[in-house]
Parts: sequence; structure tokens; C-alpha cells
Amino acid sequence: MRILLALLCLSLPAAASEDALQTRWDAALYAYPETLSPTQGSVLNPDGKLAGLEKSAFTGEARLNLRLEEEGLSLALRPILSLRRWEEDHGPDRERHQGYLAQWQARATPAESWTASFGREVMNWGPGQFRSPSSPFYFDNGRANPLRELSGVDAAKLAWTPDRQRSLVLAYVEGSGHDAPSQDPWRRSWLLKGDLRGEVWAGGIALVQPVDRGCFVGAHFQRTLDDAWLVYAELASSTRADALDSPTDPALPFGLQAETPRRTTGLIGATHTAENGHSLTLEYLHDGHGYDSAESRAYFARAAASVPAAGLALADAPPLLNRNYLHLVWQNNLLEGDDYWRLMLSRNLDDASSQLAGYGEHALNGRLGLFALGVLDSGGARREFASLVSGSLTLGLRLALP
Repeated sequence: MRILLALLCLSLPAAASEDALQTRWDAALYAYPETLSPTQGSVLNPDGKLAGLEKSAFTGEARLNLRLEEEGLSLALRPILSLRRWEEDHGPDRERHQGYLAQWQARATPAESWTASFGREVMNWGPGQFRSPSSPFYFDNGRANPLRELSGVDAAKLAWTPDRQRSLVLAYVEGSGHDAPSQDPWRRSWLLKGDLRGEVWAGGIALVQPVDRGCFVGAHFQRTLDDAWLVYAELASSTRADALDSPTDPALPFGLQAETPRRTTGLIGATHTAENGHSLTLEYLHDGHGYDSAESRAYFARAAASVPAAGLALADAPPLLNRNYLHLVWQNNLLEGDDYWRLMLSRNLDDASSQLAGYGEHALNGRLGLFALGVLDSGGARREFASLVSGSLTLGLRLALP
């Protein structure tokens, strides 16, 4: 961090003498109500009192982008201001005012192929839509929910980019940003990432060393076969901290592992783009950290036995409950008219639960637009996708400024 600050300070006088400071900004204002249908008889949320689900909510939000630039030096900020009112499944109406920096970055370019930066950055990579195994900080990359605002991790970074084909990044990650959990799994981690790019392919390898557990190793690759087909893959080998162990015998209690054995998570996918610009994507994900079918059944049986067990199951389950998933995405041409839509179907192959989601946007004019997101979960209270919620609906307005 001290080295990066010094580089920024050394770059400032030279930058100030050559070019005047340039400033840019834009913003998007959102207003949207949401409704949610809790699953009846949920064993993870007995009597609707454990999960604190929001049955209905209204959100007003401003997402801003501010940028200041001089020759060789820049500062970018993404502040988020929000007002949220909601009604919980059981409890009084609540309200929250919040303001935070989702991202910010100060960056200097001391040499043509070198950049040094520090701040709060979304370190997300890989082509996967459903999940991104090669990205340790953003396994859930937010692409299944177009309304979601990702928040960055706090990091200092040095990048070497000698040409368009190669890049190498060394970063120190201080923590997981403004909403980091109390037990932050990536606090004080080191990242080394390299990327190679060709005319029709791209790939990268990421190594992340946390403080108290084994190294994360991730890789991603994609190749354009022709005008219609794109194929890609992501792979990771890692351990998990504070993981919930679910023995196959439901009479045995849950266990907590300080660090799991090393396991592999992988995703393969393909996208076909038709002549009209519509695209269809199919992905298969295998997550070695999830439960097998017997462990999953025991997980729900154990959670149904007592409220403390349900609370433990709810708080410490793996990011994906099971191991094998299919994900299908169909979307229209992004360059076609004022409308955008996409349909997404996720299928848990181990417990046969599913999630169907649809998102759409319609531009009323150059600045104002309508959007909607609907989600339908099926499978029952003792299967992953419908274990807490059976469906939700969000409708809203977005105003672009200036």
C-alpha cells in the first residue's frame, strides 16, 4: 500500500503540469417495489421467524459514477445511496437509509506497460453465467440477477500489460469491502493472476493465498469456434473455511470444519448465437464442495428436528447446496431496438429442484426505462431452490443521468 501511494504522489506533479484535470460523471436512479412468497412449511425458516424474509419492499436507489483524470493518474468512485422500506414475514415494517462506496480506485501509470492502483474493485473474471468457479471473490457473479449491484474488495494492485496479448497482476486484498462478513475468508490475501489472449481465444490463471488455509487455484478459458458458437470452461481447486458438515445419518449432529479437504469445482458452457442475434447458452456445473444426495436429505431432516439446527443449517450451508447443476439462458439481441429480455432456468440435478427467472427492460425514451424481474422456485420445502422462497416479483423504473 505504501509503495502504491508513493507512486501516485510521484505521478501527480508530472500529470498536473501536462494536462488539466478532466471530470466525468453519470448516474442511474432506481425505484422498484418487490414482493416475495415464502415457502410454506420451510424447515429452514420454521413459522417464518428465522430467516427474516422480506415479504414486500420498496427501494429507491441512486448509483453514481464519478471519474477524475489527468495524464497518468485517475480517480474513480461509485457511490450508492439507497432508501429501503420493507415488511418482514413476521415483524413490524422497517426502514433503512444507506450510503456506501461500492467501488473506488485511485490509479497511476508510472510507465507505459505498468499501472499501480488501490481502492475497492470488483475482481471478477471468467465467462460463466450461473456461477464463476475461477473467481474466488465472486463465485456468485451476480449475472443471474441483472439488478444486483456487486461491491468490490479492498485491494492494492500492480499490473503489467506489455501488449494486448499478455497481462500479469499482483494484488494484496485487505478484505471483502464494505459488506464483509465478520469472518472474512479473504482478509489479508495475496492474488497473482496471468492472462493470455489470442485472436479467437482467451484464458487466465489465478492463484490466491489466504492467511490461514490452502491456496486457491483457478483457471478460465474460452474460444470462438465461428460466428455462431462460443465454448468456454472454468475450473478451481480450493478449500473452504468454517464449512458445515452434514453426515448422511440424520441422527448425527451437524459438524463445523475449520478447513475442508481440497476439492474441485468446474463449469463447462457453450453459447449459440442465431442469425437474428438471439443467443442460447447451456452450462453444466459440478461443485465438489456441495452435498451429495444423501447428505442433502440428512441436512433437511436434521434442520427439521430443532430450531437451533435450522439456524445452523441456514447460516453455514455451502454456497451451492448440492454438486451438479444445469443452467440455461435465452436472451434477445442486445443491439435490437429498445427492449432487452432474458429467460434463465437453473436445475439442481441432485434434488430435482428448479429456478425459472425472467428479466426484461423497455426504454420509454433515451433516459427513462421500465424493468421487471420474476422468479419462480419449485421442488418443495426440502429441496434447495424452494427451501425458503417459492417466488418473487420486482417491477421498477430507471432514470439515466445526465
